[in-house]
Amino acid sequence: MTLVTTAELVSAASAAGTGVLALNVITIEHAQAIAAAAERAGRPAILQISQNAARYHGGVSAIAAATADIAHQARARLALHLDHVDDMALLRQAPSTGFSSVMVDASALPYADNVATTRQAAEWAHQQGLWVEAELGYVGGKPDAPASAHGAGVRTDPGEAAQYVAETGVDALAVAVGSSHAMAERTASLDLDLVTAIRDAVPVPLVLHGSSGVPLEQIRAATGRGIVKINIGTALNVAFTDAVRETVPLSRDPRRYLAAGRDAMTEVVTGLLELWPSAK
Repeated sequence: MTLVTTAELVSAASAAGTGVLALNVITIEHAQAIAAAAERAGRPAILQISQNAARYHGGVSAIAAATADIAHQARARLALHLDHVDDMALLRQAPSTGFSSVMVDASALPYADNVATTRQAAEWAHQQGLWVEAELGYVGGKPDAPASAHGAGVRTDPGEAAQYVAETGVDALAVAVGSSHAMAERTASLDLDLVTAIRDAVPVPLVLHGSSGVPLEQIRAATGRGIVKINIGTALNVAFTDAVRETVPLSRDPRRYLAAGRDAMTEVVTGLLELWPSAK
């Protein structure tokens, strides 16, 4: 099946009042697992490659090409998204490497610098036909995190969010409402009233980063209050790593333990994709 765009999937989910999962791709096995799960569940999904994952592969082109090829062969509606980009040179590679969308991450900068950086990047990206996500507030768990994601001072302010969207022209806004990156347990607590207030203040879909640490019932509740794109990464890595650890003592053939990791991720993603009805 031909790749669809992130804009199509987010728009469909938003219209249906549901969510669409954006799942992190680090290895080819991640992409294969996500595609297989989407086929099994009969749901769309966004395959996203972060700037860090691109650096791990020595550049984005190889892992993007492999991921796009897997998506093309899948019998599911899949999109390709470039995530957490603060390197403008990498951003400029997005159109030629198959991405339909990008997340410009200037969230660690002071507000005025965040706006200026994001606006400039969004203007260029829109000229290339890319859908643009950005972040206001600060979702914890990143190496340069200035504070805990659970502190009130790093939460997204609804009024500031409205101003930010107007000034930058972004298509979606990632918000800090209590989630945190790299959580292996679902112990985060979302401020659902804040999600509602931000939704009422801004005209674009909202994005939840760090969703691996959020209880599933809270993810469902958040999608009813304005969260549309839900990013998942750590949950896949936990499943992958646990399966590999169990299988490595049984074989020196990497295909055996990598396949076990891929199968474990497929099971996890299938369950996550079935959180909501499919957005047609």
